Amino acid sequence: MNQINVLFVCLGNICRSPMAEGIFKKVVEQEGLSAYFNIDSAGTSNYHIDKNPDPRTISTCEKNGILINHKGKQIFSNHLFEQDYIIAMDASNFENIEKLYTSVKHPAKIVLMRDFDPLFKGHDVPDPYYGGIDGFSEVFDMLMRSTFELLQYIRTEHSI
Repeated sequence: MNQINVLFVCLGNICRSPMAEGIFKKVVEQEGLSAYFNIDSAGTSNYHIDKNPDPRTISTCEKNGILINHKGKQIFSNHLFEQDYIIAMDASNFENIEKLYTSVKHPAKIVLMRDFDPLFKGHDVPDPYYGGIDGFSEVFDMLMRSTFELLQYIRTEHSI
């Protein structure tokens, strides 16, 4: 069985994308589907390579029963050939991902995270970095809502 590769992407890979990675891993595990997935996250910038996620990301996730074990990394063009799904947190990240390889056909399906948000389809996941802890909680809720719909979409696409 080939695993389904899912990569969550934000700007710095210390707030939104590692949170989305942690939430998705937890939901996939709870559904008994871990064997089907390889889940990771990255940033479009190189600001926080090899750094831990923001402490507010870690505490928000821990408060919700999710442990994050991640070091910041940057997305590169090879990810477009290694991933089945690349999930961008906002329109700016989406555009930056698309610029990595515009002239070559790649297998990765690039989508916005909140395309799967049942309450606010297509909106950006706001970057909570410059705000307080409440912003991280709001982002957690958005990602949690979107994760369930994303998983259902992937399950349908891959008949699992």
